[in-house]
Amino acid sequence: MDLTRAAAEALDAADPLAAFRDRFVVADESLLYLDGNSLGRLPRDTPAALARVAEEQWGRGLIGSWSSWIGQATEVGDLIGTGVLGAGPGQVLVGDSTSVDLYKLLVAGADARPGRDVLVCCADDFPTDRYLVAGVAAARGMEVREIPAHIDEGLDPEVLAAALDERVAVVVLSAVAYRSGALPDLTAVTRLVHDAGALVLWDLSHAAGAVPVELDAIGADLAVGCTYKYLNGGPGAPAFLYVRRELQDELRQPIWGWFGQRDQFEMGPVYDPAPGIERFGVGTPPVLATAAVEVGARLVAEAGIEALAAKGRALTDLVVALADAELAPHGVVLASPRDATRRGSHVSLAHPQAWQITQALVDRGVVPDFRTPDRVRLGPAPIYTRFVDVWDAMERFRAVLAESAHEAYPTERSRVT
Repeated sequence: MDLTRAAAEALDAADPLAAFRDRFVVADESLLYLDGNSLGRLPRDTPAALARVAEEQWGRGLIGSWSSWIGQATEVGDLIGTGVLGAGPGQVLVGDSTSVDLYKLLVAGADARPGRDVLVCCADDFPTDRYLVAGVAAARGMEVREIPAHIDEGLDPEVLAAALDERVAVVVLSAVAYRSGALPDLTAVTRLVHDAGALVLWDLSHAAGAVPVELDAIGADLAVGCTYKYLNGGPGAPAFLYVRRELQDELRQPIWGWFGQRDQFEMGPVYDPAPGIERFGVGTPPVLATAAVEVGARLVAEAGIEALAAKGRALTDLVVALADAELAPHGVVLASPRDATRRGSHVSLAHPQAWQITQALVDRGVVPDFRTPDRVRLGPAPIYTRFVDVWDAMERFRAVLAESAHEAYPTERSRVT
């Protein structure tokens, strides 16, 4: 691989997605933003979309605008499902947070497997997922099997297989590991779980908008994910949930709200869940926030998930190659799968002083992320990140190490970025 800046410029010139960068707000061209896997950039059309909802629909239409808002959660859900997740219409719903959606589907899934008293999760998955599994198990008198995974290489299917038996009700796993970016074989893992008679609940937070997941094709049961990372829905944007069509009428989620009720405006005395995906709704949906999600999701769908994934692999391959050539001599070690087909669109690099390096990079106009215990995590979102952005960021990374600039920063972490 040619590792010159000129080669990076040539890749940008040939990039079929290059024009999408102009459709996002880039307020400071000198700031190299490699944290798109925590918060995506603002699409240029989002402020106008929010203004239309606020000024025209809310300001002028008032309560009459509910005629256009009432189906928003399913309409935007279908957009995400068909355009991003490989899921047919009527299987994705937008609303609530990722944590609340995961709770709803986890409890519903456990109820759908009576007589099974074990929940399985991965010890290296995002903390909230593990906490929720533990909380649901404690409330229901169930057992948790927390399986180990390699911190850099991710889940070993053989380790998962050994934890599966006739007692397992639901398995909760991440499609892309939040720390290393490790990407398991979703089809093979889903098949393993099904062979044990259990349901699999995928967390797609670091996958949606970055890698193809093809939920219908792999036979996924349940999934959740956030919209503020690669889907660019904005800070605190509502999450989405997926329930395979064949399971929808079988499952009853535990939070019985009026937006999940059949004939909700009848205001009946008894909860009767709506048919289909709408039964997984709860309270009044966040209309303004969902309008922002729609803008980001349309951009991702327009770009195409296969094209985004291909560019994501190329961007992260460049990170890996430059790390090998320029950072390894300073003690930096790759902490993600080397094979691009086995990782999502982010790369972690390990160094004993990763926290200090992260702060030094921020002060030099590079925005990465820090992840315990000693990882600098770089997430070049493919829809707007250029190859020269990666090259320049890695050059600043090299300079920090060569100059020992990070040594000036305190070793104790005062906050988590």
